[in-house]
Amino acid sequence: MVVDQWRNPALVIVDMQNDFVREGAPMEVPDARKTIERHQQLIAFCRKRGIPIVYTRFLAGPNRTLMWEWSPQLEAPILACQRGHHRYYADMDRTLHCVDVIDEIYPEAGDYVIDKYGYGAFHSTNLEDTLRSLGVESLIITGTVTQICVEETGREAFHHGYKTTLVSDAVSSYMPDLHAATLKNFAHKFGWVMTTEEVLTALSERLIEKVAPK
Repeated sequence: MVVDQWRNPALVIVDMQNDFVREGAPMEVPDARKTIERHQQLIAFCRKRGIPIVYTRFLAGPNRTLMWEWSPQLEAPILACQRGHHRYYADMDRTLHCVDVIDEIYPEAGDYVIDKYGYGAFHSTNLEDTLRSLGVESLIITGTVTQICVEETGREAFHHGYKTTLVSDAVSSYMPDLHAATLKNFAHKFGWVMTTEEVLTALSERLIEKVAPK
């Protein structure tokens, strides 16, 4: 049986938030800024063609959890990714909500936003219900951080039965070796790894096939 990698797809954008992407942010991933143009290309394509777009946001939660052991920036006084907390970002020259999605790819009406208190976007959220209600069968995953929230979400998607593609030049990390290893391992056992150009080409061809006369 040939697996249809692109059947009823959705774009899932993982944690492209101010506290991860903006210059000098407490959880900064500098390479995330290099993926903004790729995100814009994918988002524009999906919006034009009615492909659902889902954003995830990582929140620290009101109380300390085990996760904080590995992310001390979540602690006071920094309060990284804390709901309701605002921070001044020099590259934007203004104060923004630290958990919000960056302005360059901000959600629009009709998009979906999933808040999560852990690494994976499926764990204790309504992502699964949202995707099922939309009839989604395959996922295109982008965002940050490759070896943490992106990988965890991709693996969860695999276990939920979604045919999943990680977009190699639209995911980012602060550790190049783990970024490369994650993509290699994901392609080995969990799904597909493709560039933005490859994804857009494949999706375009798939959509042409769907509308072509029989």
